[in-house]
Order: sequence, then structure tokens, then C-alpha cells
Amino acid sequence: MRGVAAVEFALVAIPMALLLSGIVDFGYAFFQYNTLVKSTRDAVRLLSTYSPTSSDYPLAAAKCYAVYGNGSCSGSPLAPGLTTAMVVVCDPVNTSGCTGTYQNVQTDPSGDTINLVQVKITGFAFTQLVGFFQIGNLVFGDISCVMRQVS
Repeated sequence: MRGVAAVEFALVAIPMALLLSGIVDFGYAFFQYNTLVKSTRDAVRLLSTYSPTSSDYPLAAAKCYAVYGNGSCSGSPLAPGLTTAMVVVCDPVNTSGCTGTYQNVQTDPSGDTINLVQVKITGFAFTQLVGFFQIGNLVFGDISCVMRQVS
């Protein structure tokens, strides 16, 4: 009778530890995804205040905002493995790696053109925090944000 409690604990503790590690990894993936969503919003918000043809257009700074959370690319990335090469900016001037139209999307009642700017993070691979069982490469889909840009 004295060993029954230890055996029951061992039988219950193993599945509970696996369940707990799954919950931790899922929460960490959700945290990383939300961090990337916020960083793309910050980057597109910065670019939306500039004209894409302006000489002081902060393209590099926007990529730094998306990866590091600041315009100088200093510090560590917001998520492990995130690089500026994963950040794609789409606007009327920069169209490499972009789909869709970002210029002359529509006209407002006064006849002015409306330009859009999009910042997206592509190919970000999630790294597990606990990982009793490796689930392989979990690559997030494109994370993007689009805003109206001054013209």
C-alpha cells in the first residue's frame, strides 16, 4: 500500500508534464506571433507618414522596426531567428516580392490617388521553447499589415 501512491503519481505525472510542455510551447508561439504582428504594424505606421518618392524615405529604418523594435537595428531581434531579410516592403516604388497593386488603388471624391504601403514578414520559423517532442519546422504564414500612405 505504501508504494501505490508513488506509482499512481508516476502514471499521472508523465502525461501532465507532456501536456504542460505543450501548453507552454503553444503560448510561446502565440506570443511570438503577436510580437511579429505588432512589429509589422509599427513599421508600416512609420512608412505611412512618408511619400515613397521622398528622398528621406525610411525604408531601412522600417525594416529595423519590424525586426528590432527600433530604427537603428540595435539590440537583439524581437523573436529568435528574425532577420531584416525576412521583411518585405511593398509600396508604389518598392515592388520586389510583392503581389497586388499599391498605387492608384482607388480615388477619393476629390480625384486624388490613394497609395498603399505594406510591410510583411515572410518565412519566420518558430523555435520551440520546451520541446519534449520536436514538431519539426513550424513556419508562420506571411504576417503583414497594410496602411494608406501619404502621396
